Order: sequence, then C-alpha cells, then structure tokens
Amino acid sequence: MAMNTYALIIIDMQNDFVLTEKSAVKGAKATVAAIRAAMDVCHEKHIPVFHVVRAYDGDGKNAEIFRRELFAAGRGFCIKGTAGAEIVAELAPAKEDIVLVKPRFSAFFGTNLHDLLQERGITHVLVAGTQYPNCVRATAVDALCHDYHVTVLTDCCSAQTDETARANCTDLKNMGIACTAFSELAL
Repeated sequence: MAMNTYALIIIDMQNDFVLTEKSAVKGAKATVAAIRAAMDVCHEKHIPVFHVVRAYDGDGKNAEIFRRELFAAGRGFCIKGTAGAEIVAELAPAKEDIVLVKPRFSAFFGTNLHDLLQERGITHVLVAGTQYPNCVRATAVDALCHDYHVTVLTDCCSAQTDETARANCTDLKNMGIACTAFSELAL
C-alpha cells in the first residue's frame, strides 16, 4: 500500500471570521490554538500548509449572490486590503506556506489548489478552519471528488453552534470523510 503524503488546508481563518464581532463564526476563535499546533507539527514534518482565504471587493460584486445585499448595505467583510481580510496573527503563514484566494466556499473552486497538491504528490488532505456547513464542508467534499483521502480536523474546525458541527461531521462521515481531532492523528 502506498504511503500517504499529507497537506494541511486551513480555510478562512481571517480576522473578520475569527475576531470581528459582526461577522465572526462563534467557534472560530476557540480553534486557533489547535490550528497553530497542527501548523507547527506540519512544519516540523515538512507537510505542506495551504491557507485558503476570501478577499471580497468592497462593493461585494465578487461575493456569493446571497451575500451581495450585505455589501450593498455597508456590512461587507473580508474586503481585499483590509485588516479584516488578513489571516489572524497567531496563524500567520510561514514563508514556505502557500496562500490562495478562493472565490467561493470550496478551496478547490476557482483556484489551482488541485494542481499544487498533485505537484507535491499529496494523497491525503487535512482540513482545518471555519466554518463547517460552508467552506469546510465544500472543501472536504471537493477533495473527496478529486480522489484525495480527507480528514476533517474536528479540534481545528468550527461552526456557529456545536449542533451544526456535529450534524456536518455526521454527514461527512457518511460520505467517507474522516472526522477526527488532529491531536489523535499519527502522522
């Protein structure tokens, strides 16, 4: 059996999704330390780390259709060039990390993530970040559709409620996606 080659994909751990009261996902801040620990282990083991983020235009024209009204009303978030769009300081990318901007929920949609993973011989992706029902789930499912083994890191992912997190993990597991804490993995 071929050995797994891992990559860590960190989704949307940006100030507006983690720290800004008006737009933060309730559970996101609590995952920062676990994600930092996962990053550190990955760096030590030379496992590639990808930060995949949002960068909306100020007018929201590149936002999902259901979010455009928020931007029109002056309630936009993760706007290109603002502090809100920056990755939280504790998770600042290392020089060897790769940062990609995604236009929609999935880290694979409209990015070259798949090509970058293929170039590195990646067989197994570890998914961290926020939030379960949107970007974490879309990325995990797309990774599965691209024939990667997928593990959603439960101690490194968040949702607005624990119930939402549990429901999404149940669905993901039923699709064949592993959901386990990074602290329980043996890399």
